[in-house]
Amino acid sequence: MSTYQHLLQNYIRGYLGFSTLGVMVQSCVGGLAAMAILMNGNSFIQMAQLFIAVVLCVSYNGALLSQLPAKITFNLFWASITINAVLFVLNLI
Repeated sequence: MSTYQHLLQNYIRGYLGFSTLGVMVQSCVGGLAAMAILMNGNSFIQMAQLFIAVVLCVSYNGALLSQLPAKITFNLFWASITINAVLFVLNLI
C-alpha cells in the first residue's frame, strides 16, 4: 500500500478529527505564507502570490463546509499545505 493510500484511509477513518486539525494547520501555514509574502512588498507579484495562498486556504475550508467527499478534502489539504509552504520558503529567501 502506498503512503498516499495509507494516509487517505486514516483521514477517512478519523474524518471529523482530522478535518478540524486540518483547518487549524492549513490556516497557520497559510497565515505564515501571507505574512512572508506581504513582508516583501505589495507589487503585482506579491499580490498574485497572496491570491493563490488565500484561494487555497478558502478552498479547503469551503470543501469541508460543503461536505465534499473525504478524498477531495484530503487532496485540497495537501495542496494547500504544500503550495503555501513553498510560497513561505520562497519569500523568506
